[in-house]
Amino acid sequence: MRQYILLLTFLHSFSAFAQQKKPNVLFIISDDLTATAVSSYENKVCQTPNIDKLASEGVRYTKAYTQYPVCGPSRASFLSGYYPNATKTFGYVSGRENIGPDRKTWPQLFKDNGYYTARVSKIYHMGVPIDIEKGSNGKDDEASWTERFNSQGPEWTAEGEAELVQGNPDGTIERKGGNVMTIVKADGDDLVHSDGKTAKKAIELIKEHKDEPFFLAVGFVRPHVPFVAPKPYFKPYPYDGMVLPKKVEGDWDDIPKKGINYVTSVNGKMSIDQQKKAVAAYYASVAYMDAQVGKVLDALKAEGLDDNTIVVFTSDHGFHLGEHDFWMKVSLHEESVRVPLIIKVPGKKPQVCHSFVELLDLYPTISELAGLESSTHLQGKSLVKTLDKPKHKVRDAAFSVTQGGNTYLLRTKKWAYIQYNEDGSEGMELFNMKKDPKQYTNLAYDPKCAKVVEGFQEQLKEKLKEVRTNDLGKVYP
Repeated sequence: MRQYILLLTFLHSFSAFAQQKKPNVLFIISDDLTATAVSSYENKVCQTPNIDKLASEGVRYTKAYTQYPVCGPSRASFLSGYYPNATKTFGYVSGRENIGPDRKTWPQLFKDNGYYTARVSKIYHMGVPIDIEKGSNGKDDEASWTERFNSQGPEWTAEGEAELVQGNPDGTIERKGGNVMTIVKADGDDLVHSDGKTAKKAIELIKEHKDEPFFLAVGFVRPHVPFVAPKPYFKPYPYDGMVLPKKVEGDWDDIPKKGINYVTSVNGKMSIDQQKKAVAAYYASVAYMDAQVGKVLDALKAEGLDDNTIVVFTSDHGFHLGEHDFWMKVSLHEESVRVPLIIKVPGKKPQVCHSFVELLDLYPTISELAGLESSTHLQGKSLVKTLDKPKHKVRDAAFSVTQGGNTYLLRTKKWAYIQYNEDGSEGMELFNMKKDPKQYTNLAYDPKCAKVVEGFQEQLKEKLKEVRTNDLGKVYP
């Protein structure tokens, strides 16, 4: 009997030990954060000390790209593991509608392998500010989570000094709801707003579930419009000190009509001062978000989980801050499609990786690191080799789409090629990223570049065949 009890005790202890050794995953995503606004990337004005600290401890990817520069389809893509064109997911949905009930999303794979999975705030698509104001689930996928938590906030109605800098040329409108650039220098502290509440709940969950393996997804909504943050975060960014991107006369003359972004300084009727205020408010929103990231990472360390937790930080897509007089996202230009991406894995040295990678690669990468077998039909590529060998080439090119999946980007080391429609009937753009990294001169119609364009057209045809390979009428494990 005594031997039986000892055996049971040993088995229980061994089981607890094995359980403890499963790595946790802390996935942090910021909404609409361009890599150009992060100080560990190339920004020298906007300061992001907490993201920078994580970058100094993990692998920082300098060429990470979204698969669709709009919140809903981007998130549906990397959470399901498929390109938008494979699932025909181009709108504000979770993606579950198109992949069906039998395919596992990224967090669902962890849930089905014994992990506690939770999301706090926006992971799948949520309307910002609408779902945040209501505290509703948005277009969430319930099957992905053990628990889910929303972080309600006042958004554009927050008390404080407000100013609308878009579609308000005479300055008569103080503020406006919806997807517009309303600025609010808000009264009160961090916890008045959604991101402050998100950090608080994430910390609570880390403490509550520290003794079991967890996949915790933390979604911060800033710097997505409206630009709302507690007033002190605006102080380091006086608008009159902001330097706008270079303005080139006739900048739009050599690009197709469809290449002009949906929000511009022109259709937004933005004065130079309003443009500077928008940049300053974006930076203040980033600084507020960065402070919340710091709180969550500090809690992870305080609970002794730092050495058994994989940490990922990224954004769903980038954001234009006046480049080419473009604002917000949707375009396939660099500022809109390139994102920050940092992966910190316990036991791995800090590195910088310059290979092209895609958000789609997160699912197979983190699953592999956790020892979980994901579907062979996922369209991302594992980044695991880059953790020890940062010079390992994952991809020759990044691929992104927009405008209903019918506008395409192929971004290589030397070139950025954009094609409007599958047959190119609505135009093309070609930029030499070595000589023209800010993308001012479209070479698509230069006879000297005809062979380059032909090469990209063929490459795009092959890429689309590859993307559409999965027969979505079948159910894959």
